[in-house]
Amino acid sequence: MPKAIWSNLLGLTTSTIEPNASGWAAKLNCTIAVGSGGRVGPSVLAVKSVAAGEMQARTFSSVPVAAGELYWTFADASSSTQPERIGIRWLDVAGVEISVTWSPTTAAASSSWHRVSVAGYAPVGTVRAQVLLSSTVGAGAVLHYWENIYLGPPLRYTGNLLSFNAEAGGEIDASGWAAEAGCTVSRIAPVSVWAADFYGAGGCQIALTTTGAGNASALCIEQPPITPGMEYVALSYLGPPTSGSSVWIELRFYDAVGSQLSAHRATLAPPGSGLYRQLTSGVAPTNAASASVAVGITGASAGQVMRIEGVFVGPITASRSPSLRTGNVLPMKDWDFETGVGSWTVASGAATIARSTPWGAQSLYDYYSLTVSSSTATTSVIRSGIYPIGDGAGQNWRHETYTKVTAGAWTMTLAIRWLDDTDTLISTSTGVTDPVDTPGWWQRTMDRTAPAGAVSAQLEVTLAATSSSSVLQIDRPALWQTLPEATVEAVNESASTQLVVRELDPGTLLTVWRVTPDGSRTLVRGPDGLYDGTTVVDTDSLIVEDYEAPLGVPVYYRVETVWDDGTGRSYRTTATVTIDPGDPNYAWLTDPARPGIGLRVLVKTAPEWHQAIEQQVYRVRGRAAPIVLSDVRGSREGDLVCWTETDTQRDALQFLLSTGNPLLWRCAPGMGEPDVYVTVGEVQYPRIVPYAREQWREWTLPLTEVDMPTGGQAGSATWTVHDVVLEYATGNDVLDRYSSVFDLAIDNRRQ
Repeated sequence: MPKAIWSNLLGLTTSTIEPNASGWAAKLNCTIAVGSGGRVGPSVLAVKSVAAGEMQARTFSSVPVAAGELYWTFADASSSTQPERIGIRWLDVAGVEISVTWSPTTAAASSSWHRVSVAGYAPVGTVRAQVLLSSTVGAGAVLHYWENIYLGPPLRYTGNLLSFNAEAGGEIDASGWAAEAGCTVSRIAPVSVWAADFYGAGGCQIALTTTGAGNASALCIEQPPITPGMEYVALSYLGPPTSGSSVWIELRFYDAVGSQLSAHRATLAPPGSGLYRQLTSGVAPTNAASASVAVGITGASAGQVMRIEGVFVGPITASRSPSLRTGNVLPMKDWDFETGVGSWTVASGAATIARSTPWGAQSLYDYYSLTVSSSTATTSVIRSGIYPIGDGAGQNWRHETYTKVTAGAWTMTLAIRWLDDTDTLISTSTGVTDPVDTPGWWQRTMDRTAPAGAVSAQLEVTLAATSSSSVLQIDRPALWQTLPEATVEAVNESASTQLVVRELDPGTLLTVWRVTPDGSRTLVRGPDGLYDGTTVVDTDSLIVEDYEAPLGVPVYYRVETVWDDGTGRSYRTTATVTIDPGDPNYAWLTDPARPGIGLRVLVKTAPEWHQAIEQQVYRVRGRAAPIVLSDVRGSREGDLVCWTETDTQRDALQFLLSTGNPLLWRCAPGMGEPDVYVTVGEVQYPRIVPYAREQWREWTLPLTEVDMPTGGQAGSATWTVHDVVLEYATGNDVLDRYSSVFDLAIDNRRQ
């Protein structure tokens, strides 16, 4: 069954044409049917012309939209005889068409599946919308095929500081870009071929057209605010005019008055004339206030066209990248090699270093690596730049490097050079010398303790070529302070535990168990549900907050990972941790789905549990004992009587009970009440004495035992105003991520 596109307003059948075309209707000069040969499923929408001229198909139903909001539609199309366009048809409350936002017509016909798209703001008076599919044919009985259709809010690169229009290659128009030198800027719709499940690009692109021979450049007019001292990354898909063209992307930083302070350029080494993702990075200067991105071409001929799509500018930590090693003190340019060799140098020997070429030829992460070449069988030493390690003296550090032999043979020794505050060498920690493994990419690591007085460090790699004309690739070198692979601590204030798991492999499947002294295992809950082996790891470190651990009982956690093909299985366990239950007269009521609003209440009377059972009694004539047919005995039921002591607690308990979600009731050990998931029926909470100003309330909560819920948890009890200030630069950034004040309070972010 095809997977639904996130936030698609269209139903799965309408989007994928599986199993039929019931989501579509002919609008103009066509008939529709189900075709074959799709990518997201076997079926496609086949639109056949009745006569020459424009033919249009529309979604059978309209979907609700909000006037003034931005919407995006795209589809994958195929036709060898005519190009196409896609549109959003805006309707008023009576279903009458207000207007249509059309995409540009694709520049050429293509039988290869290619994307067409457009974005637009719903005009005043709009309440619903439809998707229109259009092509103009020269005769009747001409077919055009469609599938993978989306209508909804723009699908964005997470963490992008640019607007959707600037990011997405002019899906609205070309206004996000301006010519800087030697060119004009326009919006085009070439034949754009993308993977069916890649939604970070559409059918529109920005075109930079040179006006004469020489250099040309265009600039994104948006300059979002940034934080000085933070590392940022800029990336874009670049389409060179020819395979030999020198096209580039540049990350620029500006001061408060808009003067450019620095620029970080990366030149694409294209293997052809398609679209290639090129990135660059840099650290914002101390007086930087904003950033932007520029693209350009060097040594162009007049009339050449460079294409731009999928532009991102944002903090390196905001761009989800499995290549990012958390805690790495090396800047991106020194471990990703997308812009060049960074600060790496050859300290001694005959070796030379360079960025691999062309794009995508040699890399473990992203698209380039560091190429080390030695023409002779001799030893060479290469070194990175020098990086501060803060107060890391006396702490354990790990040097990690990935290597691949592409010619000849090598031996390798890793080392860490420790330096004082004047960059004077204190000592060198050296690893074992071993042959570099083959074939393919291999990881090599070494752990060493930073000596006293060390304030910075430098990576060193000694490479001995054991044959002439040897070539070695290096990717993602890293130096970071290593911590335990898994740590856990009790957070008594919220009756929870916090588990931190490090050095995970992105792409593996994750299972997290809570283990009690009797050996019982319980799956732990995360944002998307239980960590039951179906959660895909998307970063190398993870924080898990467990609000369902028992009070006063020592528990530990077992974390298991496995690749989706069943290989590479590993596990790790934590130390034992115990949540302090405090006064045993109190108990915790927690909503597993909203753990940030759990509440500790004073118990007056525990439930007098009873368990009902459905039975049918048959009394047989002449027999003393009846025949009794019984169903299984039901779950426990009983009334919990508790007190809230203040108006604030009263309001908090009202809020906790407001959704009717299942709750977890936890008591201190020795109270004779095991932890139980319950639903709460009709409640009563009168004052304990008939006095208007009395704040104490006596609550009678009718409990019914239920199974453990399986959904995810939203938010965190440890999220504070200080965290909001640290993570978001402006109030608008906060509004972009949260739907309501309550979502902000519990850190329940929009996806």
